[in-house]
Amino acid sequence: MRATKMLASGDLQLIILLLLSERPRYGYEVIKALEEQSCGIYTPSPGMVYPALTYLGEVGFANTSSEGSKKLYTLTDEGKAHLSENGEAASEVWQHLARVGRKLAHLQRQIAEDEDVADHFGRDPRDRNRREWREMKAEFREVRDDLKAAIHEKLDSSHEEKMRVLEILRRAASDIRGKT
Repeated sequence: MRATKMLASGDLQLIILLLLSERPRYGYEVIKALEEQSCGIYTPSPGMVYPALTYLGEVGFANTSSEGSKKLYTLTDEGKAHLSENGEAASEVWQHLARVGRKLAHLQRQIAEDEDVADHFGRDPRDRNRREWREMKAEFREVRDDLKAAIHEKLDSSHEEKMRVLEILRRAASDIRGKT
């Protein structure tokens, strides 16, 4: 499961400027940084990144220098000014990419776990153990979601209340593992 197009061209250009503000980069490094930020879910194609880099050079936001067959891209003063004007939007897109990547990576892990369980119990949908596991798994997820909501409700509470909740969670984890 991979996202084919996650960023609009304007968003991609802002992200590239954000990356170039950290240090000069090659196009390949831009691609790898986006892939890493999205937990491997989004790897833009060279056909997306290199035209964006070329455009940034044409409008004066980036300079290029050649090192053999590679081009090193550097942010210009005009690019810094444009990024400064649009820094909040660039940061929001960058963080959104990370959030979506984490969520999709989590979903991938859940799907893989489901497949492992299905392989363990066999592929016959009438298999009693598999049916029971599906029913229990739904209950586990419901309890997990309820627990996450309860924790979220306590995020703005006092330090003492947060410590109380942490102790309850630690005790519950220990009880579940049978280490009481």
